[in-house]
Amino acid sequence: MTRAIVYTEFGSPDVLHLIEIPDPVPLRDEVVVRIEAAGVNPIDAKLRSAKRPSPPITEPRPVGFDGAGVITAVGEAVEGFLPGDRVAIHDTRGTYASALAVPAQNIALLPDAVTAAEGAGIGIPAGTAYQSLLSLGVRAGDALLVHAGSGAVGQAAVQFAVAWGATVIATGSPARHDQLRELGAIPVAYGEGLLERVRAAAPSPVTVALDCAGTDEAIETSLALVEDRDRIATIVRGPDAADFGIRAFSGGSPVPLTDQEKAWRAEALPKTIELIAAGDFTIELGPELPLAEAARAHELVESGEADGKIILVP
Repeated sequence: MTRAIVYTEFGSPDVLHLIEIPDPVPLRDEVVVRIEAAGVNPIDAKLRSAKRPSPPITEPRPVGFDGAGVITAVGEAVEGFLPGDRVAIHDTRGTYASALAVPAQNIALLPDAVTAAEGAGIGIPAGTAYQSLLSLGVRAGDALLVHAGSGAVGQAAVQFAVAWGATVIATGSPARHDQLRELGAIPVAYGEGLLERVRAAAPSPVTVALDCAGTDEAIETSLALVEDRDRIATIVRGPDAADFGIRAFSGGSPVPLTDQEKAWRAEALPKTIELIAAGDFTIELGPELPLAEAARAHELVESGEADGKIILVP
């Protein structure tokens, strides 16, 4: 039997519970992955608590979208993957489990140089950052402002933008400024006076902004600094982004991603794996918890008590 975390009602982390389900069997275009690590993302907690709308619950609902592990079975139509291959998973619900059937299009090979925990930390953060920056047209010569630069999406955005030749100014708490500098960003503390601090720190006028914080301060500062509102986006303020004349790429946005943007999110997984293997990209890892402690993992992600990507280990 396979162990999996599910919930049957919306609510606090306590609604999460561990059950046993039949072992998965792959469809023609699927592989079965023995999960070695599952990435915990804020969206997991938002869906569980109904802060992010989702359909009514009619059966036990699995949790998690990112993971990594080893293929144990391959569907008859799958090419390019074999049992024993290490892979990372993205965009597949139910990674909080000991095994999962995954569409082959949602996995990428994981070299020995990349750990399962790192592979499980890529999907949503790197995919969101990569697509957002491409949608905003970030390129060499830009001055990019990233709000909440020390978060998982923020760190990915900083690293991609720096690699592409942009100057990056990133907000974060003073305790995280050394880390932001190591990633190549100019750190700025958030809070009262943010606009003036960013202006003073930026070596050239800010041309593009990505909000990963969701605060009024972040939105207002971006609007004051960036002349072209088409080059301002949020991944948090989905419902009211249009009121500011900016685009939302997540956060419950009523405007869906384009087919190209969805393709970019998928493209980010293998590209980021290659960068990590080459030593050109880092995933900040936080606490590792047993699968049975998924509720505690959600408490940590909601409280912000833990730095780095929280990982569940079946």
